[in-house]
Amino acid sequence: MPYVWPPLLPGDQEEVAGRVAAVLEDAWQRLIAKQAAVITAFADNWRTPYVLATLAEFRRAIEDFHRAVDEEAAGFVRRQLPYLYEQGATAAVAVSGGRFAWTLIHRDALQALAADSYADFLRRSQEAGRMAEQFYRAARAAARREVPLLAAGNTTARQAARALADRLTAEHRLDHVIYRNGARVPVRAWAEAATLAKSAVAYNSGTLNQARQAGVTMVEVFDGPDCGWTSHTDPDKATGTVRSVDEAAAWPISHPRCRRSFGPRPDL
Repeated sequence: MPYVWPPLLPGDQEEVAGRVAAVLEDAWQRLIAKQAAVITAFADNWRTPYVLATLAEFRRAIEDFHRAVDEEAAGFVRRQLPYLYEQGATAAVAVSGGRFAWTLIHRDALQALAADSYADFLRRSQEAGRMAEQFYRAARAAARREVPLLAAGNTTARQAARALADRLTAEHRLDHVIYRNGARVPVRAWAEAATLAKSAVAYNSGTLNQARQAGVTMVEVFDGPDCGWTSHTDPDKATGTVRSVDEAAAWPISHPRCRRSFGPRPDL
């Protein structure tokens, strides 16, 4: 029986990102194990009913992975995003004064963040699922067209079956996800990076919207010493600079693992 993960609880950004990544990695590894079972079926026991049975288990593993992504994404946007947004807003209150309340500006901002974050998780899940589905279709086609042609029990048939298994293995590796832009990223890496990015944006959005609501128009940027404003390699370095709230809202982070934050400057 696979491990049943408890519901996601809000907390430290790194810890929550690690938990989301672990859940999705666990589901993906179970899918990879089912793929290995399909490959083994082709190589060692290529009878069509047995191969199709292992393929059915692989298909269920795809569904389990999508379900895991959906549940983690839903938990993240329902629990972690509001928690981080409020933390960011509360940090702004400590500098600019006033108090935080879930006013319309904050509710609208959180709703937009939640929709964007949920859609991003599902989009990444679909990219991963696309690769798994490609293997499923290729293996199913082979089971229906090529396996029945193998002569039962002789050396040539066994060699042909192993060659078929080797071909499927080489053409459909699932140790990383290949995105449409050609990037090759392990599931754990994209899950962690996506969670950290959305977490940072939520926290900074809370800070910036609270500053704007308090009438503050400028913020000081805190970031890594080498981090650029619009990308990590941008020569326009971010940390220590003073930017308008609107500028900061346009670039709340510059890359997925960005540690940028903002401090309201009510004195400017």
